[in-house]
Amino acid sequence: MARISELVAGFLDSIAHERRYSPLTVQGYRRDLDKLAQAFEQQAIADIKSTDVRAEVGRWRSQGLSAKSIARRLSAWRSFFDWVAQRTPMLVNPAKPVRAPRAGRRLPKALSADWAVQFVEGRPDPGLTASASAESSAQSDDFITLRDRAIVELMYSCGLRLSELLQLNCTPSQSIATDRSGWVDMEAAEAFVVGKGGRSRRVPVGAPALQALSQWLQLRQSRGEHLENAPLFVNRLGGRLSARTVQRRFVSRTKTTGVPAEVHPHMLRHSFASHVLQSSGDLRAVQEMLGHAQIATTQVYTHLDFQRLAQVYDAAHPRARRKSGSSPKT
Repeated sequence: MARISELVAGFLDSIAHERRYSPLTVQGYRRDLDKLAQAFEQQAIADIKSTDVRAEVGRWRSQGLSAKSIARRLSAWRSFFDWVAQRTPMLVNPAKPVRAPRAGRRLPKALSADWAVQFVEGRPDPGLTASASAESSAQSDDFITLRDRAIVELMYSCGLRLSELLQLNCTPSQSIATDRSGWVDMEAAEAFVVGKGGRSRRVPVGAPALQALSQWLQLRQSRGEHLENAPLFVNRLGGRLSARTVQRRFVSRTKTTGVPAEVHPHMLRHSFASHVLQSSGDLRAVQEMLGHAQIATTQVYTHLDFQRLAQVYDAAHPRARRKSGSSPKT
């Protein structure tokens, strides 16, 4: 029978090319399955028992690994063992009955609608000193300004993941069936997005995002660029923009606009979902726009909405929690 490390390599190749998982997802599986190979490399895979996997979970907990990380690692192991069971005489998936410790619910952080608009529009913080404002203006130019505006407008308009944004091209590929890149149909005001697991979806694009994209593409054409099959967002050398660059630009934009939070790309996705759900109440539509496979993943945003309602209730209702120091009148 093949060694565990060889089976892991085969599984990773399968999810990358057959299931068409994104490179980042495959990298995450690789990290988690490396732990499996290290733990059981000297053991035949058919001899691994649930007690062995539980022992590993106990060791992770003693090392301080979070419940969320343990759950993710166990999920990767279950998928791997299921894949192996289809190809070897393994009778039972040893990771299937093992449960991760219960984790407390962590609500995603979202900006208020006002702060989201200020961040996306790039309005400078009125409290920014004259020297800081001048320095910020000196560091920007049309290329950076128009590109960054198009990025944040599109992410907030469509609720895109950063990986989905960076995969977008200016035009659709001639081989749509095998292409992992999406594109924006400017005439239809839609974005064709390829998300997790190679699942594709269409998302409406708002007028401000379309305008920002049009200005960005016009600038590139004026520079003599050919946009056919070219990446939608590029660096100064014409290469596809990296995730790290976008993250750095978000940090810079946060400082310039004075938003009182560390805004990262995924926060715009959370803000998009929260704001659309608060306005429409249509959970199923938000699920489709976000590209969630399960509606339970989208339901976390209903808790965000309830959190806002609870704050309004506590501040306004006569029978809400009494403020500290108050006492009933007699």
